Amino acid sequence: MGSLEQVAPALYPPPKDFASKAHVGSLEAYRALYERARNHPEEFWAEVAEREIHWFEKWRQVFYWDPPFAQWFVGAKTNASYNCLDRHLDSARRNKAAILWEGEPGDQRILTYGELHRLVCRFANVLKARGLTRQDRVVIYMGMVPELPVAMLACARLGIVHSVVFAGFSAEALKGRIQDLGATLVVTADGGWRRGREVRLKDAADEALAECPSVREVIVLRRTGSEVNIKPGRDFWWHELDKEVGEHCPAEPVDAENPLFVLYTSGTTGRPKGILHTTGGYLVQTTATMKWVFDLREEDTYWCTADIGWVTGHSYIVYGPLSAGATVVMYEGAPDYPQWDRWWRIVEKYRVSIFYTSPTAIRAMIRQGDQWPLGHDLSSLRLLGSVGEPINPAAWEWYYRVIGKQRCPIVDTWWQTETGAILIAPMPGATPLKPGSATLPLPGIEPAIVDMEGRELGPGQEGFLVIKRPWPAMLRTLWGDPERYELQYWRRFPSTAGLYFTGDAARVDADGYYTILGRVDDVINVSGHRISTMELESALVRHPAVAEAAVVGRPDEITGQAVCAFVTLKQGHTNYAQVAEELRAWVAHEIGGFARPAEIRFVESLPKTRSGKIMRRLLREIVTRGEVSGDVSTLEDIAVIRRLSVPDED
Repeated sequence: MGSLEQVAPALYPPPKDFASKAHVGSLEAYRALYERARNHPEEFWAEVAEREIHWFEKWRQVFYWDPPFAQWFVGAKTNASYNCLDRHLDSARRNKAAILWEGEPGDQRILTYGELHRLVCRFANVLKARGLTRQDRVVIYMGMVPELPVAMLACARLGIVHSVVFAGFSAEALKGRIQDLGATLVVTADGGWRRGREVRLKDAADEALAECPSVREVIVLRRTGSEVNIKPGRDFWWHELDKEVGEHCPAEPVDAENPLFVLYTSGTTGRPKGILHTTGGYLVQTTATMKWVFDLREEDTYWCTADIGWVTGHSYIVYGPLSAGATVVMYEGAPDYPQWDRWWRIVEKYRVSIFYTSPTAIRAMIRQGDQWPLGHDLSSLRLLGSVGEPINPAAWEWYYRVIGKQRCPIVDTWWQTETGAILIAPMPGATPLKPGSATLPLPGIEPAIVDMEGRELGPGQEGFLVIKRPWPAMLRTLWGDPERYELQYWRRFPSTAGLYFTGDAARVDADGYYTILGRVDDVINVSGHRISTMELESALVRHPAVAEAAVVGRPDEITGQAVCAFVTLKQGHTNYAQVAEELRAWVAHEIGGFARPAEIRFVESLPKTRSGKIMRRLLREIVTRGEVSGDVSTLEDIAVIRRLSVPDED
């Protein structure tokens, strides 16, 4: 097995050449910015807002707080579509590529800012011609095609609330979201491509709409060309409506607090939870963080591999990058189609310089072997990013060494659907990096680690991550359920008013660096010892035989909970009994004997969402009840659950 000695994580200072050109080029500059934001928050955010965003009318008040309800840039008028498009058209950006799109079959399109503006204006005119107003809500159910951001920006242009429903959702999940939002229009496509197969979106939409009386009309994009049902009087082809409208459609000034979008998260009950984001504050913070976190430059080609159906795609494929004038890569399909080098082919082809993906995707690449990235020229990369869940140090080191060639800083970002924008992450020209740590809070963000009573804990102590002060991109409420919003996020610590409860466990070290340990329900209590599943998983993947690991707790009469590990092995490791014993000894050495897994199941794959997150909730149901009964609408491959329901023998 080799040495089991633990080595303290190395500290990686920003490369001198990178720092010399960065927006924030030193730790001292970061600290000065952070202190200004902490000591004079309203002045700070007013300066950021004035610098980063176009306003039709200025605000009367920067910030209004009636806990737990916030308003930012009160009385100001702006428009997200105008900021993402129109304001770039009087400069060289007019003919700059806004979107470099590649379909899974290999087709491609390049949309300049001028062309994207034209398409958005035309579709906004389509919406107006259908009689839509700000009182309407639009659900968008499409794959990763350029018309998806076109539809979003067209809605924003008119001040109409949109809700993007991930194309991997089932008809049942789509129905629940349409019903909760009371949508009057659905925008969809005949289908999309995933691993060489057509995903038939219109069929799923038809099934959902059978029980959605609020929907008056459906607009259908022709993507795959397959035959679909068109219901007369309700369904209309996008390309036919487009022929009937002009290209001039001014962006309508809307209030800074005008709702921009609702994005739904799933839960164990399947009950939709609609996160509401408004326009002004959200746009200010997503635009600013593009520069703070990604050090965006005019010449960059930026690729976030997320799906726009998730908040990462909203904030860091559409609104943040386009507002900042970036060139954005969009890819329709799977990373392993037709083989595992598809992403690296795209990086090489489009000379991607900033690459932002999930730890799950990184671990999947590790499992397939280094030959795939090593077969391509990745020299264009200058910055790497991680999003979606904590990245364990072993995956961080591989990402840094194999993909970044030990020259690209890694921005490990922490944020949520609810936060709207990144809150904790390195500024790559300023922040020394610690593998596995999200590092330091961004300017204007005041996190803390607290105990169950809301008392602040010191360095090294694990507790609940909270945010002590409101921020511009924060959610405003839950759609139609302000009481649930208040209970879920703001009343966790009754004795301490004004603390936002993130639901994540974390710790902060003596340097002020935050390490996120996963969701609070991803903590296992074994004989009184609270163990983070992220720490257990990090220990397991440090073993040379392990590609991926997911850990959950199951009830135990003696210890309260026992550790159950689901493990995928790298190629060539087939002696399961031997590896299982090695892993138990490894975890006991790395963390302690109390953390030794009671059960190890070797599996071919783990249940994941299409965005790459491991669905530990489903694993927890398997080990506690032997079956899955909760919401599986986000699951990429339902067959994975069937295979996992019967444990492998060691």
